[in-house]
Amino acid sequence: MKIGIAQMNSIVGDLSFNADEIISRYQDLVSSGADLVITPELSVTGYPPRDLIFRSKFIDDNLKVIEKIAEKVGNVPIVVGCIDYNTQNTGNPFENAAVVIKDHEIVGKVTKCLLPSYDVFDETRYFEPSKEVQVQVLSGMKIGITICEDIWSEDFLPSKLYVKDPAGELAKKGIDCLVNLSASPYHMGKPKDRHAMLSFLARRIHAPVVYCNSVGGNDELIFDGNSLAFSADGELISQGASFESQSILVDTESTKISVREDNQLEEIYNALVLGLRDYVTKCGFRSALIGLSGGIDSALTAVIAERALGADNVYGVTMPSEFSSSGSVNDSLSLAENLGIGFEEVPIKNSFATLKAELSEVFQNYEEDITEENMQARIRGLFLMSISNKKGHLLLTTGNKSELAVGYCTIYGDMCGGLAVISDLPKTLVYKLAKWINRKKEIIPWETIEKAPSAELKPNQKDQDTLPDYEILDQILELYVDQSISVSSIIAKGYDKDLVKWIASRVEMNEWKRWQSAPGLRVTSKAFGVGRRIPIAHRYKN
Repeated sequence: MKIGIAQMNSIVGDLSFNADEIISRYQDLVSSGADLVITPELSVTGYPPRDLIFRSKFIDDNLKVIEKIAEKVGNVPIVVGCIDYNTQNTGNPFENAAVVIKDHEIVGKVTKCLLPSYDVFDETRYFEPSKEVQVQVLSGMKIGITICEDIWSEDFLPSKLYVKDPAGELAKKGIDCLVNLSASPYHMGKPKDRHAMLSFLARRIHAPVVYCNSVGGNDELIFDGNSLAFSADGELISQGASFESQSILVDTESTKISVREDNQLEEIYNALVLGLRDYVTKCGFRSALIGLSGGIDSALTAVIAERALGADNVYGVTMPSEFSSSGSVNDSLSLAENLGIGFEEVPIKNSFATLKAELSEVFQNYEEDITEENMQARIRGLFLMSISNKKGHLLLTTGNKSELAVGYCTIYGDMCGGLAVISDLPKTLVYKLAKWINRKKEIIPWETIEKAPSAELKPNQKDQDTLPDYEILDQILELYVDQSISVSSIIAKGYDKDLVKWIASRVEMNEWKRWQSAPGLRVTSKAFGVGRRIPIAHRYKN
């Protein structure tokens, strides 16, 4: 059987655009010889639609789109992800569904059985799970249709979350092939996990498995595509592109192909480029603004922005103070020239002096401290937001995950902006990615990469005056934030007791900052944002 995979980039809520994309890919795949076409999970609405679902006309509008699609569907069936009403007497009012369309009408429907409600997922808030599975006979073949989580067995989940096994139940009913409509968000290591899971599944059910995944960025989530197909003996027979829309034709009788393993740094880079591009364009912006400090974080952000939006749509501003080194200004200029982006210099020295003078009476009898450092960051934030307002650029924040975790950032200062591009990259990964970018030629000035990091808010300041070495900091943050390991357990691994306690206390006391930060692009298994919901006001110690 030849199955067409419509690996597509839906826009959340743009039902008409999504319908046109589905129809276009259906027609292309049918003309290429597909016997069946499948789309990603909730391809009509985009994933995740979140509380748009509760808008009074949203479900009806999405069902009208199904009717529009049906007008274009001939005798080759298509499976389309959408939302339908729950017609049962109890439970949530809606269903995460996949409708089968053929000869201009709906000829079948399946509903998602397993509803994830962990990490970034919250589907039990909206949907009622299906209580049964059904085999669909399409193009003379018995097809088991599943939706995303329905194929994830406990072997590949964080814990035993479900008692139901939709794929196993379908296999017992007798199927020739299992297809899966998915919206599986990316994080490091996820493509490899999916590959292992799908290969295992095909062997377990003794049937080919064809998996269609979404691609694109929707808010903090990035979908990587990487649609896959496996033979009944678990051998890979097709692999879609990473981070690109694509129409893929799979013959379930195909022979084994080699696995494409992407370089992890390239994978992360491409994820951030896609996430930034889609966030900017889907929010209606065309250009981005970045405060260039001469440091590695703003440099990496600028490189990603130039790749995502093009040099003509990226603008950098350096804002030196009396504490800024000439090297930082020169590095910013060199970076802008290497990238070909717009560049301006707007000093803050006079504004800082004026602000201190205006507050001198209020601050009399107080020594200068971090307050004056934060004043500089907030002046820069004011300048950047003003330029953003005046010229219509989206301001990108440049802080990394290590700094955001321990609060080494200034609210209403360097945290100003509409998107935190690298907020899920630990500082050590920032360095690795910067060096990877320079693997063929110097794009980020090597001086930027090699010099000691500094906020340059007071004389001779270095990050390590306040923070531990980033290698150690990131190791402890990985354990405490990403893996939720207790302080006592981290100490038991051999880390310094006082350092671990200090880092944990900084993570907890700065939760309020993160609640007010710009949304950040998720590339690790546990990002700050919707997948990590820690109370601001709490007193739990572990």
